[in-house]
Formats: sequence, structure tokens, C-alpha cells
Amino acid sequence: MALLPIWRSIQTKLHGIVLVMALTLVCTSPWILIGKQLRSNAGFWDIFHVYGGLFTAVIAVLFAIKVCVKGQWRLFFPWLVADFNQLNADISGMVKGRLPLSGGKGLLSVIEGVGVILLLLVALSGVIWYLADPSDALMWRSYHQVLAQGFIGFVVIHVLLALLHIRDFFG
Repeated sequence: MALLPIWRSIQTKLHGIVLVMALTLVCTSPWILIGKQLRSNAGFWDIFHVYGGLFTAVIAVLFAIKVCVKGQWRLFFPWLVADFNQLNADISGMVKGRLPLSGGKGLLSVIEGVGVILLLLVALSGVIWYLADPSDALMWRSYHQVLAQGFIGFVVIHVLLALLHIRDFFG
């Protein structure tokens, strides 16, 4: 029970920590020079990317737990239980020119769920790249890069959808 207050304190900050770490890792990734493994004379950004990435992997798992506890996973992953009602309604509404509402089991929540999956896949591929035998490391590096590009695409969509969400406060 002593961990419950600590968990509550951490979970309120997870989205922000994921945001800051992911953006920092993405924005500094062009400056890193890592192939099969971290070089002995690695620069600051190489070291930060590896160990900041490992930290972010832990935070990503905690974030995924946070969004899935107490049945919330049904909001982000309704397709796992073949619940497509609100998703279909949102898509039908878009065809008719209506923007989907935030919350519930609709399109915006499903997109957020895809983002959580991409975040976990980027984290997992980075951890495996870090742990991989040098003969397999470049393969995992390429997986990590492709998944990171997918995650970047998600972040762009997420920001655009967040801007749409602002309209809910003024609409």
C-alpha cells in the first residue's frame, strides 16, 4: 500500500515525461552516430540517446499500464473486443462533415491507442538493439528507425487532434 501514493504521483506526470523524452530523443536523433553498439568515445548525444531511450522505455511501459488499468484499455483498444460502434459512428460522421468528439471508444481514442502501441514498439526495438549481439544490431537499428518514423507520424497526428480537442472547450 505504501507504493500507491508514489504510483499516483508518478502517473499524473507520465504523459508529460513521455512527451519531453520522446521529443528530445526524436529531435536529437539526427546527431547520433550509433551503429552496432555504443562506441567507447561516444559523444553526449549518443550516450543520452541510449540511456535516455532506456529510461523512456521504462516510462513507456508505465504509461501503457496507466492507460490500461481499471478497464480503460477498452477505450483505446475497443477493436480487441470487436466493439466498433463508436468508431464506425465517428467515421460516418466524418463522411458527413462532422469532426469526431474526443473521449469514449471512438476514432480519436483508437488513434491514441495506436500511439501507445507505437511507443512501446519503438521502446522495445531500442532495448533489443541495445542488447543485441553486434551481428544482429544493425537489423534491430533499422526496425527501431522505421518504428520511430511511424511514431513521429503519430505525434504529428496527435498534435493536430489535440488542436481539434481545444474546440471542445469553446464549441
